[in-house]
Amino acid sequence: MLLCALLLLEIYCEKYLFLKSNPNNLVTTDMTFFSAAKYLKYTIISKHKYGYGIHSPFVFDLVTRVFRNKIDADIVCCIEKVRKKLITDRRSIVVNDLGTGSEKLKSNKRKVSDIARYSPVPEKYGILLSNMAAEFGNPLIVEFGTSFGISTMYMASTCSDTTLNTMEGCPEISQIAIANFKEAGLNNINVLTGSFDEKWSDAISAGIKPGLVFIDGNHRKEPVLKYFNQISEISDNKTVVIIDDIYFSKEMESAWNEIKHSENVTLTIDIFRMGIVFFREGISYQNYTIRY
Repeated sequence: MLLCALLLLEIYCEKYLFLKSNPNNLVTTDMTFFSAAKYLKYTIISKHKYGYGIHSPFVFDLVTRVFRNKIDADIVCCIEKVRKKLITDRRSIVVNDLGTGSEKLKSNKRKVSDIARYSPVPEKYGILLSNMAAEFGNPLIVEFGTSFGISTMYMASTCSDTTLNTMEGCPEISQIAIANFKEAGLNNINVLTGSFDEKWSDAISAGIKPGLVFIDGNHRKEPVLKYFNQISEISDNKTVVIIDDIYFSKEMESAWNEIKHSENVTLTIDIFRMGIVFFREGISYQNYTIRY
């Protein structure tokens, strides 16, 4: 049992904390063990990877048809080509983090390659975001935290007729993201540069309910709850909210636990890296932990 636990911790570190590719060892010990312990728990209690045993028709359909769906290989190839180019980019930029910053990168002067290695969503989760955008995104997708735009491109690529408004606090990162969108040939993305508080009203088109909202870029409890509450106030029962890094820290886990029990929330799905929230009517309240 101990050997299995250690093996799972090693897998977690390789997949989520990138310790072997991080020669400066910039991950804090507290964060490593907290998140690793949560990952170990997740591997034990998560289930329904292929939908077996799910009684809710809606959740069964979501897992079997959306979670497991593949996307156009050309889309993945294009986006991952951009990622690879960023990982080899040795430029240094000044990053003004308006959230908690990075637990892996402490200095505000950082190499593009380091940010590209640690910040964007992995391909696996990018594909999930792409499928979720295709299923729920119309008529508007809102993203908190553009970074270099990897997640943005995954969401925008499968729903070209849907507007995607993405907010980024750092001007230098924002400019790199805009260049990436042009390279990928994506014309349905609006980049709003500035703090989330400043740009929130610009991100929401008057009278239009967002179909999908992706919250990333700030890993503090109070701001995450604030953004979620703002979203829930202007959303309808078709809106889906995805929150990244729900086990990034104890603070983020606490925020996730409060969100699960928020008013109007009828369904949540925990896939460890992300938490997915639904406001749908006509389904009984459930919290699922799905192996992804």
